[in-house]
Amino acid sequence: MATSARFGHLRALTDARGVFEHALLDIPRREHGYCVDDVARALIVVVRDPDHDDLRQLSEIYLSFLESALGADGLTRNRMNEYGEWTDEPGTGDWWGRLIWALGTAAARAPWASVRARSLDAFHRAAQQHSSHLRTVAYAALGAGEVASIRPHDEAAERLLRALVLAVPARAENGWAWPEARLSYGNASIADALITAGAVLRDRAAMDRGLELLGFLLDGETSGDRLSVTGVGGRADGEVGPFFDQQPIEVAALVDACAHAYEQTSDVRWHRGIDLGWQWFLGDNDSGIPMVDAATGAGFDGLERGGRNENRGAESTLAALSTYQQAHRLGVGSRA
Repeated sequence: MATSARFGHLRALTDARGVFEHALLDIPRREHGYCVDDVARALIVVVRDPDHDDLRQLSEIYLSFLESALGADGLTRNRMNEYGEWTDEPGTGDWWGRLIWALGTAAARAPWASVRARSLDAFHRAAQQHSSHLRTVAYAALGAGEVASIRPHDEAAERLLRALVLAVPARAENGWAWPEARLSYGNASIADALITAGAVLRDRAAMDRGLELLGFLLDGETSGDRLSVTGVGGRADGEVGPFFDQQPIEVAALVDACAHAYEQTSDVRWHRGIDLGWQWFLGDNDSGIPMVDAATGAGFDGLERGGRNENRGAESTLAALSTYQQAHRLGVGSRA
């Protein structure tokens, strides 16, 4: 996809404040407003795109939104209505972790010095806080790993990475490799964060645990020659898929983790995982239907039994863009 086409739908979802969370088919549902979760995802995607020349305006919009959500004490709001009014109280839910992830990524990767500097400052403000929720800590650790790539002795980044390693439960004794009784959402981000922490902290045990968990996910979410990710209802030991609705964000998280694993190990197993993820979007999935519109870059909101959710909201669109970026960057498949 050319840059103009790739970001066409994301631009349509974006106004001067941020990116609208939901869409009715391809029309933004302004009445549903904005959320930090999606704006953070959007900032990650635009700052790491190699064809970035015309993306600065989007990065400025998204970064300004995240800065406005962030308090001086590091607590963060998540939801803004269509009139630009925050509608929730500050906290450290998943959105706080995603905000740190985005700020760390922008601090390390944005092509523009002012965006990098502002992002690093906001990262350190947010990093004053902490969370006890595993996925939130994992998202924050991914941002910390990005900061550590440019500031190897950054105390806040190291603290967030060590917190993630300590937050992952020990392996269960019943043979179920996953550290929780049930797979739910954002599963691959836990493995990804462990791989990241292991690399930065030079913690071989954390790295090996992350690779083990990623292998468990990839094996369990591959059916024949296609990806078949855990659906919204989750999955426990002994449950057999396919599961629906499959969410594009789960595929994107798995591909991100495989990309980091491949960079650390050069193991072709992880390269294949990236390929499976992109092919899932192109239609090689349990319902045999494309989950991305190549003409606009829009992602469809969920893979259903025999079809798809035709709405094209921010989360699914950003998942498709993110997956494309990883496949293109690592030269996966001629169709990437």
